[in-house]
Amino acid sequence: MLHRFEGKGSKLYGSVTVGERGQVAIPAEARRDLEITPNTKLLVFSGPNETALMFIKADSVTEFIANATARLSHLEQMLKTDFTGRSEGNRQKTS
Repeated sequence: MLHRFEGKGSKLYGSVTVGERGQVAIPAEARRDLEITPNTKLLVFSGPNETALMFIKADSVTEFIANATARLSHLEQMLKTDFTGRSEGNRQKTS
């Protein structure tokens, strides 16, 4: 039996072998845990120093980018408000 390596957000599901056509089978437990079903779109990235291969669900990336964009927009508005308020305050003091 394979020993589990589990860290914060990490889990080793086993090993796979690349077939002649470059295909790999994702272990059943990983598919269940990560809710990967037939027709799930995965993005494939190389890891640090090109020593790893990462699969990320495309809808997760889309959701992450949408949330990050919304948060950045909010931050931008806060900074504009803060900057405008300070600029006006500075102008009032010097007039």
